[in-house]
Amino acid sequence: MNRARAEKRGRRGETLAAWYLRLKGWRIVAQRVKTPRGEVDLVARRGRMIAFVEVKWRATAAELDLAIDEYRLRRVAAAAEAIAHRFVRTGDDQRIDVLLLAPGRFPRHITNAFMG
Repeated sequence: MNRARAEKRGRRGETLAAWYLRLKGWRIVAQRVKTPRGEVDLVARRGRMIAFVEVKWRATAAELDLAIDEYRLRRVAAAAEAIAHRFVRTGDDQRIDVLLLAPGRFPRHITNAFMG
């Protein structure tokens, strides 16, 4: 698949993930936050919890099992650490979540995906 098409699908996945989180009571406070250490796809807040969310969109449900690994989670965690001061307030909890999406499948939301 060419890069432009992959980028378009990725953006679509992030939009769907944002709507899914909104339906679960989250407020999206930022999207596609880039840092020198990596990128955070979504930053969401629900009450005193801030979630830095990595979104993975794959063409098939079978591909989702390989969509996220320790290396990618470390990059998201490093990026989240770099931007946390912008979103986390005193008394807030924070975590790294992953949302896995594929056509025709209900989203799989992995909470606290990184325990580094």
